Amino acid sequence: MICFETGPIRPPSEATSILLRITRNCHWNKCAFCPVYKRDRFSIRKVDEIKRDIDAMTAIADIIRRRMSVPSRAKADRAAVIDAVRGLDRDDEVDGECARQMAFWMCHGLQSLFLQDADALVLRTEQLVEILRYARAAFPTITRVTSYARAKTISRKSPDELKAIRAAGLNRVHIGMESGSNAVLSLVQKGVTQEEQIRSGRHVMAAGMELSEYFMPGLGGRELSGEHAVESAKVLAAVNPTFIRMRSTIPVPGTPLYRMMTEGKWTPLTEEEKVREIRACLERLDGITSTVQSDHIMNLLEDVAGRLPGDKQRMLEPIDRFLNMEPSDREAFIVGRRMGRYRHVSDYAPSHDVEMARRDLISRFGTVDRGILEILPIFV
Repeated sequence: MICFETGPIRPPSEATSILLRITRNCHWNKCAFCPVYKRDRFSIRKVDEIKRDIDAMTAIADIIRRRMSVPSRAKADRAAVIDAVRGLDRDDEVDGECARQMAFWMCHGLQSLFLQDADALVLRTEQLVEILRYARAAFPTITRVTSYARAKTISRKSPDELKAIRAAGLNRVHIGMESGSNAVLSLVQKGVTQEEQIRSGRHVMAAGMELSEYFMPGLGGRELSGEHAVESAKVLAAVNPTFIRMRSTIPVPGTPLYRMMTEGKWTPLTEEEKVREIRACLERLDGITSTVQSDHIMNLLEDVAGRLPGDKQRMLEPIDRFLNMEPSDREAFIVGRRMGRYRHVSDYAPSHDVEMARRDLISRFGTVDRGILEILPIFV
């Protein structure tokens, strides 16, 4: 049966990418906030094994094309692709899930490839270059290849190595900065320093790759909130990444961070406090041209998005609008957002259903924030 291996996660921005598994799991796997990979063993896949997966992808794509009519094939007709895959479900030539993934990718033009799992750049440079060249030769339609990477890993690559990787086809990297504060980084066992965060980010940008840096509002808890905002802004301003992506901190049961919370060693921020922390960081981002994105359902304010420096005031407006609401309205917006009723602050309007849900949370948990803390892990 023709198939290829995939890992568990990818960034939301890679929703239309095909997933190519380079490593299994995470070689660091100590971050206190992360619920992924904790019980899984890390390994690096062999280059020949990865090439076989790329061959499997091309074989599946060819089979789907053969089952399509010539006119549909020429137009890359989505309905015809879907019909062809339905036919594949009735035999055992191709793994059904792999066929569906390839069909989805075909419907989106075979354009973006994401390298899994947590840090593809941990491979030796010559191995990664070989894989990238092989993938791009197999699918000349690819316009973007992306990977997660640890700042520590990148800081160990020379500028020439990163340029070679870029030349071979890796043109976007996602780094989980999480915080720029050394105190916070130590607290959550990130295994990297502020200096390494800055150096690695600058090296990626100098190599000509796009860079997404992730900032986690609330990660320092109440104890380190101010430092977390200020020092994170310091790193982001020093790097000037292509993208700044926000991921609000959610203490997930089973993680070390959740245990720290239950033991009283880390105090979670309320939703309002996280918003104030975002504002404190954002207002310090001067002299850079990054695009800020709040592209995850766990974030409260999806409309804090735009391009610096010109859109800074426009991004601060929904923050201030939220903070200036009456307390009951703020709580109602928080509840409605988690219910899927509101997407932006400007969507807010009083709702009987939302008000009933707000009162129910207060009745069951004492406060809306305590209730939301119980609910949010389902979004992670």
